[in-house]
Amino acid sequence: MNRRSFLGGTLAAGLFPAIGSELAKDGSVTARAGGVWGGWKPGEFQVHFIYTGVGESMFMIFPDATTMLLDCGDHAALTRLELAVPVLPDPGRLAGDWIARYVMRVNPNGADVDYIMASHWHTDHVGSPYWQSARPLKKGEKPTGLVRSGFGLAAETLHFKKAIDRGWPDYDDPVSRYNNEERLSLELMKQVYAFLAKRDGLTVEKFRLGATDQIVPLRNPSSANVFSVRNIAANGRIALPDGTVRNVMQHPDGSPIKCYNENLLSLGNVFSYGKFRFFTAGDFSGPGDLASPVRFYPERLIGKASGRVDVAKVNHHGCHAMPVELVRDLQARVYVACVWDQLHVTDNTMARMSDTSLYPGERTIFPGVMAAERRAAEGDRPWMRNVPEAVYEGSHIVLSVPPGGETYRITCLTAADESMRVKAVFDYRSHEAV
Repeated sequence: MNRRSFLGGTLAAGLFPAIGSELAKDGSVTARAGGVWGGWKPGEFQVHFIYTGVGESMFMIFPDATTMLLDCGDHAALTRLELAVPVLPDPGRLAGDWIARYVMRVNPNGADVDYIMASHWHTDHVGSPYWQSARPLKKGEKPTGLVRSGFGLAAETLHFKKAIDRGWPDYDDPVSRYNNEERLSLELMKQVYAFLAKRDGLTVEKFRLGATDQIVPLRNPSSANVFSVRNIAANGRIALPDGTVRNVMQHPDGSPIKCYNENLLSLGNVFSYGKFRFFTAGDFSGPGDLASPVRFYPERLIGKASGRVDVAKVNHHGCHAMPVELVRDLQARVYVACVWDQLHVTDNTMARMSDTSLYPGERTIFPGVMAAERRAAEGDRPWMRNVPEAVYEGSHIVLSVPPGGETYRITCLTAADESMRVKAVFDYRSHEAV
């Protein structure tokens, strides 16, 4: 068996292998494609990277069945023309609708979701007032008054208990004036919060940088002893392990920046479950001052706040992101990228994440799609050996971590329809278990 077929999902395996079985010491074994997704099991931590082709969205299930919807984007990605990627399952519904339907299929609590959180104010993460849903109102269904896009459209189906928001309540941290896209995205979220407060009794609280007691298991609080979420970045600040906070809204010499980058205001977290670690930080990337000829890149620092992890969500969809310093600090075995453009997970980003001179060992990279055009243009790149064939045509990527966190599983599900058909399964050991 060659490496490509190994990564492509041709070696049969069953449930999470026991330590010392066929699970490789440094990597993965793969399971045969076919069958239907088996769902969440009590005690598992799951992250569902939901593919739509127009934005980013993650649905999380904590070990006690507490749930979170982190981002629910809907961007005008089709205007990218030849750079657009497949919109799946099809353009007949908008992303917020597809995402809500996906959540309903996997959520152990039905339509009830405990946490709602937007990483930052961009349409590919929250939705856009410029989009309207293709789904007509059902007979007798009354308009909600929400923008029917992103979180607004998902809220027609899903019910939420608590919002964690980076700007609440005054939205003047660290800036009080936003450009048009960010202002409209923020207004959309304010409408969603007001609607959910009235209908569901939603409460909203500001994201607390450095906290480990804000995003917690709600359905069985005792599970917080083994599962935790650390808030490492927000509003242009990074919380370092030594208790200090680095402000990226100023130059390294302390002078204020002249033109800020909304991506650098993204929320960032590290999720820990036993021996397992997962990193996510929205679109945290880019230069610290867009107006300055002297460029500094705060993304190089956020890995110091995170430390080594097992799985990392790729910053900024992998578009000229993930600098050497961050990759070296994360040392992830698995990278997952949320893709809605042919220029996502760019060649330079893929090369850095695959560079074994930064840290040793194998790694697997799961973009939500690796479309035919990219494969034709870059199929000879060395990093392509790290991309499983299961993601080529578009996949939902599901991370599952059993109790103890010594092992974890990545499952690729078809995004072409709602069948939840398994395309491939990859099993790994956590760093601390090796």
